[in-house]
Amino acid sequence: MTWLVIILAIVIVIVVWAISVYNSLVKSKNRCEEALSGIDVHLNKRYDLIPNLVETVKGYAKHEEKTLESVINARNACLGATTIDEKSKADGVLSSTLKNLFALSESYPDLKANVNFISLQESLNKIEEEILNARKYYNATARSFNDKIMVFPSNLIASLSGFKKLSYVDVDDEKKENVKVSF
Repeated sequence: MTWLVIILAIVIVIVVWAISVYNSLVKSKNRCEEALSGIDVHLNKRYDLIPNLVETVKGYAKHEEKTLESVINARNACLGATTIDEKSKADGVLSSTLKNLFALSESYPDLKANVNFISLQESLNKIEEEILNARKYYNATARSFNDKIMVFPSNLIASLSGFKKLSYVDVDDEKKENVKVSF
């Protein structure tokens, strides 16, 4: 009878431990999803700002239609992206086209002095900082989650429950370079 009680106590401890680890993994995964959603919120703010920026530039640079169209097409591609990898790739293209748009402003002194353009540029810079912080937060939560699903003994529960490693939001080499925008 004593052995039966000991075995039952051990089984109960293991079950409680497994439930605790599973709940911890679920909470960590939910934090990652929340962080990814935060990135989407900031990216949408950026996407909403782009048409205003293009319209402001359009008034000054009418013959630069190809650059303006490429910015809008890149924005639309970002809006259509669904996975983290697709969003990251589309965001890289958008950043590149925005660089071209701001480089275009160098050729138009009146545009560089336009209050709306300057305000939009400042808003975009602020949003870029928010996106960077949201990416950092997501990557930190993803790292924490990945650690949990890879470290023994919680990896046993994670593999039995079907938890998979999350990818990080990465920055392309081109985006790692500083963007020079001057007025």
